[in-house]
Amino acid sequence: MKLKVPLVILIFWFETILFAAEAGMPQLDSKYWLSQSFWLILIFVILYLSISKFFIPKIKDNLDDREKKIKENLDKAKEFSELADKKNLDYENEISKAKKEVIKIITESKKQLDKSISQKKEGFEKELEKEIKKAENEIANLKKNSSESVKILAEEISEKIIENLTGEKLNNSSIKASVNEISKNKMSKYL
Repeated sequence: MKLKVPLVILIFWFETILFAAEAGMPQLDSKYWLSQSFWLILIFVILYLSISKFFIPKIKDNLDDREKKIKENLDKAKEFSELADKKNLDYENEISKAKKEVIKIITESKKQLDKSISQKKEGFEKELEKEIKKAENEIANLKKNSSESVKILAEEISEKIIENLTGEKLNNSSIKASVNEISKNKMSKYL
């Protein structure tokens, strides 16, 4: 391959010597090739140096800045993501603490309410027992007093009935004894 390139150049050089000058194309004339090669190399060197010294560093700096900015943004995004995860974890912990606190408050309130209800219930039951005993005592007193009142009334009515029927007054003690005996037999059924 190395030999073919110079050989091809040499062939073209001879042909151009013969035909280029005659055809009216000075760029193909071999006497101008040296100057054309000089200016070609000079322009390409200047172009290469300007691109490599001015344009490529600016492009490279822009690419580096872009890469650095992307990297910084990714780092910030990662930090924010970690911070958000931490805040979310803290939030969930606070929620669970609050739920536990609410459950604790509810159970304590329920215990206090149950205790208060049981105390009021016991107080009510005691008051109810007092009222029942009081009513029982009143009923017992009423029975006792009413049976005595009924006996006294029965004695008085019996005495007046016997006096009206017979016209004689009987002994109070015999009427009392008769009424007591009858009341013991009859009243025991009702009391």
